[in-house]
Amino acid sequence: MIATDVLIVGGGIIGVSLAREMAGRYPGLTITLLEKEAAVACHASGRNSGVLHAGFYYSPDSLKARFTSEGNRLLTDYCLQHHLTINRCGKIVVARNEKEREAIFELKRRGDKNGVELEIIDENTLETLEPNARTCDKALYSPNTSVVNPAEVVGHIVRNLQGNVTVLLHEKFVRREGGATVRTNKRKIQFRYFINSAGLYADKIAHQFGIGRKYTLIPFKGLYLEYKDKDLLRRHIYPVPNLNNPFLGVHFTITAAGKMKIGPTAIPAFWRENYQGLSNFSPKEFFEVMYRESGLFLANAFHFRNLAFEEMKKYYRHYFIQQAAHLVKAIDTSQFGSYLNPGIRHSC
Repeated sequence: MIATDVLIVGGGIIGVSLAREMAGRYPGLTITLLEKEAAVACHASGRNSGVLHAGFYYSPDSLKARFTSEGNRLLTDYCLQHHLTINRCGKIVVARNEKEREAIFELKRRGDKNGVELEIIDENTLETLEPNARTCDKALYSPNTSVVNPAEVVGHIVRNLQGNVTVLLHEKFVRREGGATVRTNKRKIQFRYFINSAGLYADKIAHQFGIGRKYTLIPFKGLYLEYKDKDLLRRHIYPVPNLNNPFLGVHFTITAAGKMKIGPTAIPAFWRENYQGLSNFSPKEFFEVMYRESGLFLANAFHFRNLAFEEMKKYYRHYFIQQAAHLVKAIDTSQFGSYLNPGIRHSC
């Protein structure tokens, strides 16, 4: 058995950032971080687009709005200070019709309330910024949206942790053993403070501490498709999102290295690490997820049935491509390449 002041479960961006911040603020604390894989950032933190959103999608009274805008600034500063890869390309949100045009103004209103630098531009200005982008009369330009290499960022934070921080790889939280003790696959650990940053398994761990038992995570798979012609666009091009669901629609993303891809999907996944084929298959999770998703589908709770039908169509490559094609004036479909590493995100 070992003892630690602070036990953090999960070696993604949240876990390692908390370890860094706590070690800096409270250098006398011993901090232990558990990561079940052989390296950090193997799941959500290493499989996302790396886009640093500016914070204009979210309602002004929300923590999402605050943390996104502050996080954009802080992480941009961190990357610049430590010479990490960052592409400060900006983002443009385009409208397909009059209804979406009106939503542009709602996003601008939210951004203004959140202190985000935004500009509503007309088609002439859009032509100057992105000659191949298409919109209905107006578009929204976000100059401070950037993109980083998320695995590089997490890896840098871990390599530069200071103070009494111990990172235990290949060490998986198994269960709580009462009070302030947990069991891993290797040992027991006593703690004073426990931080749950376990990503797709955060709900399972929270339930063992009597927290959030009415919430269960529902996994969704995000697929991206490579586009080989890097000269098509210089900035992220996004559609106006449906503000009633947490997904932003299929869009063009510029990577930190300057490459381009379209995506993501938000296809219902059948177990929590359902990345490809039967990898990481868990029969227990499969039946749990199917039970939950079947209930949501039949009741159409949160418009889940509508979302499922729409997203399942994106398994068809042609349909997937068409969702992005309407954002631009011209596109060479022969330039689409392979599907890239999928990621899993969740909703409750």
